[in-house]
Amino acid sequence: MIYSMLTSPTNPELTEAPSIADLDSRSKRESGITTSSPMRLRMEAFIKEQQSIIVAALQQLDGKSFRADTWERPNGGGGTSCVLQDGNVFEKAGVNTSIVYGTLPRPAIQKMRVNHKALDPDLDSLEFFAAGLSMVLHPHNPMAPTVHLNYRYFETMDQNGDGKAWWFGGGTDLTPSYLFDEDAIHFHRTIKETCEKHDREYYPRFKKWCDKYFYIPHRSETRGVGGIFFDDLDEEEKDQEQLFSFVKDCLGTFLPSYLPIVERRKDMPYGPREKEWQQVRRGRYVEFNLVHDRGTSFGLNTPGARVESILMSLPLTARWMYMHEPEEGSREERLLKVLKKPVDWV
Repeated sequence: MIYSMLTSPTNPELTEAPSIADLDSRSKRESGITTSSPMRLRMEAFIKEQQSIIVAALQQLDGKSFRADTWERPNGGGGTSCVLQDGNVFEKAGVNTSIVYGTLPRPAIQKMRVNHKALDPDLDSLEFFAAGLSMVLHPHNPMAPTVHLNYRYFETMDQNGDGKAWWFGGGTDLTPSYLFDEDAIHFHRTIKETCEKHDREYYPRFKKWCDKYFYIPHRSETRGVGGIFFDDLDEEEKDQEQLFSFVKDCLGTFLPSYLPIVERRKDMPYGPREKEWQQVRRGRYVEFNLVHDRGTSFGLNTPGARVESILMSLPLTARWMYMHEPEEGSREERLLKVLKKPVDWV
């Protein structure tokens, strides 16, 4: 929100107090971003750095370049959407950063107080900041799994830009069309090792949370073979620096957790049957994202949202077949059994 200091209507000079986004932009220009900067600026700088690293690695693997679109929000913030379509390895890949400054209305504040008691329930509105990196990669080859990642930070602020309530959220999960146990084990083991550097309870707790979150109730199955998911981690969990360190390590683990898998699978042979099954599974992916995903819903309901960036997570192609059932004893049926009863991979 922009706070205006209005003079009389006849005064030719109309001054307007700088918004928090304006103050942050000025701070970045004049002082840069250091360890003493507000967490929102440090998180913004971190996700932008990681976006560049990840995009560079994926371009090297695919051999084609991402299209990068940088956009700005009218009330402050913006982002960069890096998207690759019809690549050599990836049918569609998106790596997005998003920075949002906005105002929470009273109903939203009261709803958030369920998990964040530090929020003042008597306020009619409250400034907020949100920053996140989100990514979805859909390979061409049905043997190579889709992967999703999102790490984010949310903060409320007073009129001077001083932080009040804050929390981190995020996670990553693997969605294969054809299940290779060694791939799921590698993905989960890499994440588990990272979690255990910070808290030995994190991996089992966040793995269970992931299986519960990425569940498609109308299909009675999970979206994929899971990973980790967490939300609303604030001062009741650990201090801000500890949680920021955890999120940084999780995001830094992505490339070693996924690249070896797609490198193993991207050139495997497949035929029309395997491609058809991949398209059916992508249909399930679309169903979850559009019907159940809170992030998609939040994005589409945020004023001034960039719809193209929000929906970049959807695959380029998908398929819905009436009453489709995999053959008994097939690899397709085995995947469904795992999706209906999540496995402890490590």
